[in-house]
Amino acid sequence: MERTEIEEKVREFLIDDLEIDEEKIAADAQLKEDLGIDSLDFVDIVVIVEKKFGFKIKPEEMANVKTLSQFMDYIEVKVK
Repeated sequence: MERTEIEEKVREFLIDDLEIDEEKIAADAQLKEDLGIDSLDFVDIVVIVEKKFGFKIKPEEMANVKTLSQFMDYIEVKVK
């Protein structure tokens, strides 16, 4: 899966499923501080990623993921 496809799918579920304002979505956006993603949102993200990308997120692997770009990097590594 190409990076652009990953970015599009992530952008789509952030807007549609988590109701994050489109203008807040930027590569350097902090997941918690800028996008307001909390622990309940993270549960939704786990389900969405499993459905859209076909792998399970392991919380320990996400410990150092702070920005949207890092999150997309994580997905990109997992889907290759």
